[in-house]
Amino acid sequence: MLSPPVLPRWQGSIYHHPVKPRPSNQETNPSLPLDLSLLQPGLRLAIGLSGGADSVALTRALAARAAELGVVLHAAHLHHGLRGAEADQDQQFAADLAQSLGITFHTHQVETAAQAQQQHESIEEAARRLRYAWFRELMAAGLVDAVATAHTLDDQAETVLGKLLRGAWTEGLSGIHPVVQFPEGRILRPLLAVTRPQIEVYLASLDQAWREDASNQDHAYTRNRLRHQLLPNLELWNPRIRQHLSQMATLARDEEAYWQSEIARLAPQLLLTGRPVRGGGRASSTDSTLAIDTTRLAAQPAAIQRRLLRHAAAQLGVSLSFEATESLRNLALHGRASQQLALPGPISAERTPRELRLSPSTPKPDPSAQSLEIPLPIPGEASAFGWRFCARSTQPHPSATIRNWRPGDRVTLRYSSGPRKIKEVLSRLQAGFKVTGSARAQWPVVDWQGQILWMQGADLAAHPAITLTAEKE
Repeated sequence: MLSPPVLPRWQGSIYHHPVKPRPSNQETNPSLPLDLSLLQPGLRLAIGLSGGADSVALTRALAARAAELGVVLHAAHLHHGLRGAEADQDQQFAADLAQSLGITFHTHQVETAAQAQQQHESIEEAARRLRYAWFRELMAAGLVDAVATAHTLDDQAETVLGKLLRGAWTEGLSGIHPVVQFPEGRILRPLLAVTRPQIEVYLASLDQAWREDASNQDHAYTRNRLRHQLLPNLELWNPRIRQHLSQMATLARDEEAYWQSEIARLAPQLLLTGRPVRGGGRASSTDSTLAIDTTRLAAQPAAIQRRLLRHAAAQLGVSLSFEATESLRNLALHGRASQQLALPGPISAERTPRELRLSPSTPKPDPSAQSLEIPLPIPGEASAFGWRFCARSTQPHPSATIRNWRPGDRVTLRYSSGPRKIKEVLSRLQAGFKVTGSARAQWPVVDWQGQILWMQGADLAAHPAITLTAEKE
């Protein structure tokens, strides 16, 4: 716990103060439409206070109503170990605000960049994982019962649009949930009906400053491109696109809740374990094999068929893409006996005269694979695998390595929510490239300190400091 000193007012371009006077058509003392149904008297609630406008507005709004609501407020600020002195100033700003409101302040620092490299994640993904891990630690320690984050309607719209671009299923289109239940406690989102303009008007009415993270303008990050480029363009077609995307999340969330209960009812009836034995019944199995009676599956609507197949794969720890699900459904409904299908994950599927059987599979190493590693200086150029690579950067970095992919390698696609195994991505590239046998084993990538910057045929998320181009020789 930090007992903050009082510092002078902040200087610098990342410090933002509301512009006054306010528009004449705004209320003199506007309020935020918080979702108070999430709060119960006696709740010890930590607010995720980054120092940005949204979290500052949530902190001020809850502090003003804490006595009325009967909640005990805390503030929680995670220093991500990024942006140097600016991040230090964010931390102190959050501490000062909490102190001025009489709120207990918790802070912690992590090394996000190092964690991202170790886990083969983007900076955004690592920051989010570490942030929620710390929130859960606060709840597990008994310091608070729940944590409130300041996600707004605009965040919801950006999330749903990003999921839509990546080809998400209904659960993905449900976006940011108002409540997320962890074993340690709950994450609450009371601002999901509030827009950013409402946030800024509210802060202006209080003459309340906030911190502006300069990285929020960096278009190397997917969310920033959605926020500053794609959504404004879509608003030219439909000015209410943000509200409609938020409504889509609500509809998808309710639809998904219904389907989850329906699949929970049907799965025990249609999913079978073990293998059938002569005379009836099934033998117990230790290989986690699941089977589905194809006649009973065919009698179900297509929506149930897809969900049952995805549910079965999920029991084996695999999340199926739309393409993989359709291939599996085609095998179940139209395949011939003894026909097999290898799926990403990996799992394998086999068609018998009456069943579709799913079981874990262990990939076999390709004996034709040969390791090849060529250094690529940054900045600099190099050739390998029939490609000419050029790496550019504003400052020198350790060299990258041009090599063939290896089992366990992961990449982050430009519009992906997280890293994906290269094996899975290669399976999706089969329509446009010959990626079988030795060609598959020799598929080139560019590796920089454990992060894949480039992969042939794949559109990967950009690195914030390194620009990489590749041309066929």
